[in-house]
Amino acid sequence: MTQFLNLQGRRALITGGTSGAGAATVALFNELGARVLTTARTKPSDFSGAAFVQADLTTMAGVQTVVDAVQQRLGGLDILVNVLGGSSAPSGGFAALTDEEWDKEFNLNFFPAVRLDRALIPGMIAQGSGVVIHVSSIQNRLPLPEATTGYASAKGALNTYSKSISKEVSPKGVRVVRVSPGWIADPGANGLALRIAEEAGISYEEAVQSIMNSLGGIPLGRPAKPEEVADLIAFLASDRASSITGTEHVIDGGAVPTA
Repeated sequence: MTQFLNLQGRRALITGGTSGAGAATVALFNELGARVLTTARTKPSDFSGAAFVQADLTTMAGVQTVVDAVQQRLGGLDILVNVLGGSSAPSGGFAALTDEEWDKEFNLNFFPAVRLDRALIPGMIAQGSGVVIHVSSIQNRLPLPEATTGYASAKGALNTYSKSISKEVSPKGVRVVRVSPGWIADPGANGLALRIAEEAGISYEEAVQSIMNSLGGIPLGRPAKPEEVADLIAFLASDRASSITGTEHVIDGGAVPTA
């Protein structure tokens, strides 16, 4: 990948960059020469390789902390990658989702992107260039009624929002695209599988297989790797993708049955 792409000197903010696809994206952007700032609620003891700001992006105060860090440490932004996401909702279908659970799903999977965009895209417009990548999920098309209705709904909202702002800001030089992974083969990024394994008294691998089955199977025969998702994100952030905007790019091993 490195021999084909170059992000040399590009200023990039990658949210959720300490585990899973986020960590893989941070590592690859560093390898490709970008100046990377990443953020999470806590900094792992073994984390290195990028500037880090500790913040809770589910709050407006946390978003402001990150926005301030972007200006202070990078002096602006060329690439915004919103990887942050996940779900802590209980199983039990829609009736198990209280107002509090709905708020948690949207405060994690939707509003951080909205608030960061609102604060940072104007600077991209002013400089006449920028790339915004929102990491969504195939759950917006293939929700699992037992456990991911709230998460899938938030990602569906993120997709619609992303498409709308792409039409607004692309004529001003800012590309907006979506990356929608299916299952990612990383226990650190698979909170749902870990929770199912614990609740059902089965292994993590059995929980992953049960979710793959509920999705109708993965024709490729395996989940995606974090590094594969990072490769796609890096391509879309690069000049190689300079005519791509407003689109959703699915990386799911063929799980979504229609194009």
